Amino acid sequence: MRVYLPATIGILRQLVEKGEYLPPTATAFALTPALRESYTSGSTEELEYAALLDAARASLRLIAIAQEPSSTDAKEPPRRVVISADIDRVALRPDLDYAVVKVTGPIGLEDVAAVHVDASEAEPAVLAAAAVIDAADLGDPDAEFTLGDVEDHELAWYAPQELPFLLDLM
Repeated sequence: MRVYLPATIGILRQLVEKGEYLPPTATAFALTPALRESYTSGSTEELEYAALLDAARASLRLIAIAQEPSSTDAKEPPRRVVISADIDRVALRPDLDYAVVKVTGPIGLEDVAAVHVDASEAEPAVLAAAAVIDAADLGDPDAEFTLGDVEDHELAWYAPQELPFLLDLM
């Protein structure tokens, strides 16, 4: 199953350096039967994109944590990162949301199909959105507007073999 894991630049570094990454909450997003049923129409590609966007939004929570002064990621560029991986160790979590799945075990670099990362121009919008992600989830219209600003930025696509070069440029 193709899963979309929310991440940060620091997490991406860990994946490249260690060859694997164990998501701390084991939460990922995917095109699940519940997600498919929640849409009246849409191709598989469109529904997978919806799951990817859910992961990108979850990445904002990780960025908010990474920006705390005590975090080892505090010096990393604040960019949304989504790791797309093909794995079989997945359990559905319809109790959380339509696209949420739980992964069991680490994600190896060999499982990665692609990585999606914000461009540097998105950094101010990412920081602003990370600061209000909880308020947006609680329905604050100003926070939702701020999230809309960051979601206007498309994520760039990178092949797994490009990751060392991408990280060298950061």
